[in-house]
Amino acid sequence: MEKPDVVRIVGAERPDGLALRTAGLGERGLPELRADGLPPYLGQGWARVLGEAARVLAASGGRPAELALAPDVAVRLRPEEDGAVTLLPPAGHEGGLDEWRRDVVLRMFPAARV
Repeated sequence: MEKPDVVRIVGAERPDGLALRTAGLGERGLPELRADGLPPYLGQGWARVLGEAARVLAASGGRPAELALAPDVAVRLRPEEDGAVTLLPPAGHEGGLDEWRRDVVLRMFPAARV
């Protein structure tokens, strides 16, 4: 029996914020994606961001250094020692990480403004 095409987003609350991670990309030979130290109010939005990033990564068929998640939203993929990759601002981004993360959610999901 063939496994279904399912990628889960799992999370944990840690002292430095939320840690979100994909589970299921590794079965396809791709790195798992993660975002650590998220403010709690960005948890649901970033779960959706990771889901979209997983879809784009799987469609790319490779291991790119950046992903375009929407016309005006790019993320840089930093490889980690455990084989996962962390989503970070693209090269040349100015500003703080939390502000960038909030901006990504609002650009990808404008209804989050309400």
